[in-house]
Amino acid sequence: MKDLDAAGLDCLAALADERSFERAAETLAITQSAVSQRLRSLEAQVGQLLVVRSRPLRLTEPGKRLLRYARQLHALRSDVVRELGVRASTPERLPIAVNADSLATWVLPALDPLVQRGLREGFGLELVVDDQDFTHDWLRQGEVLGCVTTVRQALRGCVALPLGVMRYVAVASPAFVQRELPGGLVASAIAQVPFLVFNRKDDTQQQWVRQALGLRAARLNARYVPSSEAYVQAVTRGWGVGVAPELQIRPLLMRGDLVALRPDIHVDVALYWHQWKLGADGDAAQGSPPSLLDQIGEALALGAREALQV
Repeated sequence: MKDLDAAGLDCLAALADERSFERAAETLAITQSAVSQRLRSLEAQVGQLLVVRSRPLRLTEPGKRLLRYARQLHALRSDVVRELGVRASTPERLPIAVNADSLATWVLPALDPLVQRGLREGFGLELVVDDQDFTHDWLRQGEVLGCVTTVRQALRGCVALPLGVMRYVAVASPAFVQRELPGGLVASAIAQVPFLVFNRKDDTQQQWVRQALGLRAARLNARYVPSSEAYVQAVTRGWGVGVAPELQIRPLLMRGDLVALRPDIHVDVALYWHQWKLGADGDAAQGSPPSLLDQIGEALALGAREALQV
């Protein structure tokens, strides 16, 4: 097979990002006809259908595999431009996936110096948010170049780095405890107690109940609040019991705005950073500077060491 067409790969990445030919054309500053033509040319080159023309469109499995290559090519292009000291005409975006609780607590401070530098040098990050048990799927499908995840084992072609442990504790507002839990939280009444849950992927509350009360698959009176910041606000307002990152609610506990339920019980979630390997082995040993993706991993590892449990 001849070298894959770079313009076609750019179109594939834009289609994956925008999920429509019209928006992909706007992103690339070309016509929709040109997007379709470049995609058809790439599909003819590999002999496989890469995109299902639906609304929204979706990538086929071969398309996802090729998208991984396109993302890596973009990252390598960013590194080359940076090493040459040239500012790219179109800033490159390096997509990574993180979980919402990490984003609300330690990720932004960890990445801030790198992002500030990117504003000057013409590159940027794109943050994709999902549950920590599912960010790894974004990496596997080629949508992102790296992810913060609970998965320990690295994919083939990737490296994995342990970050630390995010500790979750059960809390409620003092007024809620007085009104709803005068006798404490007991197993026999668990179905009547409102529990705040981030979304339907979130099982942190079930894990806490299992540890605290010995109940497996308890029926919880779930109330969904799909935002880390709003979740903590809802707990503070007395909407229900929350199981939240200790890092995030520590000031509220110290002020007495929240009280811990069973402080001896906590759910520890181990986090890892995964990223694709880019470039030839040994580049760093030959004096090449770390890739931007490596720098993102290093920044996250440093921020995690300062914020998370060991």
